[in-house]
Amino acid sequence: MALPIMAKATAVWLVDNTMLTFKQIGDFCGLHELEIQGIADGEVASGIKGFDPISHNQLEQAEIERALESPSYKLTLKHNPSAEGETKKRGPRYTPLSKRQDRPSAIAWLVKFHPELTDAQISKLVGTTKPTILTIRNRSHWNINNILPVDPVALGLCKQLELDAAVRKADEKSAKGKTEMSEEDKVKLMSTEQSLKTTEDSKIPSSISGLEKFSLSQEIKKESPALNADSLFNLPPSDD
Repeated sequence: MALPIMAKATAVWLVDNTMLTFKQIGDFCGLHELEIQGIADGEVASGIKGFDPISHNQLEQAEIERALESPSYKLTLKHNPSAEGETKKRGPRYTPLSKRQDRPSAIAWLVKFHPELTDAQISKLVGTTKPTILTIRNRSHWNINNILPVDPVALGLCKQLELDAAVRKADEKSAKGKTEMSEEDKVKLMSTEQSLKTTEDSKIPSSISGLEKFSLSQEIKKESPALNADSLFNLPPSDD
C-alpha cells in the first residue's frame, strides 16, 4: 500500500486540523489506531510539526469531506512522484551483527550438502554475497582452514521451510533440465521404425559403395579353380 511522505507528520496535521477518526487517519498514514490516539493525547510525536497533505499534493479536500460523511470510508492517496520509493524495497536478507561471523560456516554446509543450490539461492538464504560464496567454493577464503560446515537453520540464519523450498526448487529445475532434449539431439536420434524404412542406399555410406560388389567377385574367384594355359593344349593322345 502506498503511503504519504512524512507519514507521522501527516498524521499530526490530520489530527489537529480534521475530525477524521483515528482509524481513518491510521489507515491513510500506515500507523496503528492507538498510535494516532497517542498523537491526539500528546503522548506520541510531541515534537513533530504537522505536514499538510493537501498543499503538498498528497490528499484532496474532497477526500476528507467524503471521509467525514462516512466513518468507514478510507482515504485515497493522491499520486505524487515524490512519494514513490518511500515503501521498503526487497533487498538482501538482513543478518544481525552477532550472526554474521557464522555465515561462512553456513555457506560451507550448503555447498557441501546441497550442491544443487545456486549462488543466488544461497545468497538469499543466509544474506551473503556471491563473491563470498565463490571463495568458499574454490577454498580461497582467507579463513578456510577454520571454517566448519554448520546447518544454517541451526545457526538461525534461515528457516527450515525456506531451506526446503529452495532445495525443492533447485531439484525441480535440475529434473526439468535432464528431461528436456535439445532439437539437435532429437534430430540425431532415429526410431527403429524410421531406421527400417530407410533405403539400402542411405544405409551404405557413399565412400564404401561398390565394396559389396568387389567382395562378391572375390568370392567367385576363390571358388573357381585356377586355369593353366598349358593344360588346355596338352590334350591326351587319341586312339587313332
